[in-house]
Amino acid sequence: MRMLVVDAFTDRPFSGNPAGVCMLEHEADPGWMQRVAMEMKHSETAFVRPIEAPDADFELRWFTPLTEVALCGHATMASAYALFATGAVPAGGTIRFRTLESGVLTVTRDSGGVLEMDFPASPAEPAEAPAGLAAALGTAALRTGRTSQNDLLVEVAGEAAVRDLAPDIAALGRIEARGIIVTAAAGPGEAHDFVSRFFAAGVLLGDGEDPVTGSAHCALAPFWSERFGRDALVGYQASARGGYVRTALRGDRVILSGTAVIVLDGTLTV
Repeated sequence: MRMLVVDAFTDRPFSGNPAGVCMLEHEADPGWMQRVAMEMKHSETAFVRPIEAPDADFELRWFTPLTEVALCGHATMASAYALFATGAVPAGGTIRFRTLESGVLTVTRDSGGVLEMDFPASPAEPAEAPAGLAAALGTAALRTGRTSQNDLLVEVAGEAAVRDLAPDIAALGRIEARGIIVTAAAGPGEAHDFVSRFFAAGVLLGDGEDPVTGSAHCALAPFWSERFGRDALVGYQASARGGYVRTALRGDRVILSGTAVIVLDGTLTV
């Protein structure tokens, strides 16, 4: 079957967030999908297969090397880009993905190649900072909240604090959360409105940092839109690879926008 690697939330190779995209023709065993994701070793590998349903055209599932997840932004963008690029969906079409836990997600592509994804908002409710959080991050938290995805959103004092983070990943992994979103308002003169990084030691390999996290922006969008008083914002995720995510709040939904690049197109033989 066809297998691609797509860098999402970027317009150039080897930046943004890479995702594997496996183009299935038939339903696959979840255990096999998990083994493929472990083999790929990207933060997420997506599995897409066509379906006949009144509300959706494709089924979409996402696996980290260690577990299946309920929602993933960059691998959704990668999957949509792969479907458009391979001609599986016509250029002006709308892709409707049926997911196991996040409902139907739609993706469109404009004439300039920008992909727009319609995702559920996941605002962070105020919550006390867990014990050991500041020590694990190496910086103090100004505000903390917890999302419906069980992510911990942590605001810190300024963009430099986010960019300079060198957290104790093992200590972060002991905090009860799917992931830790660290964020701050952008510094003066920046092209983006806010900056973030995302750590998920429990589900990712290596240093536990995800390069560009679409699902985190489902929480970042309502958080910063309320602060700035604007529905449309630009976020920059300041990982080593880096990537921009445009957000537009629409009630209880968030439109996440960006571009993508195919870096590998091949055949999975097992």
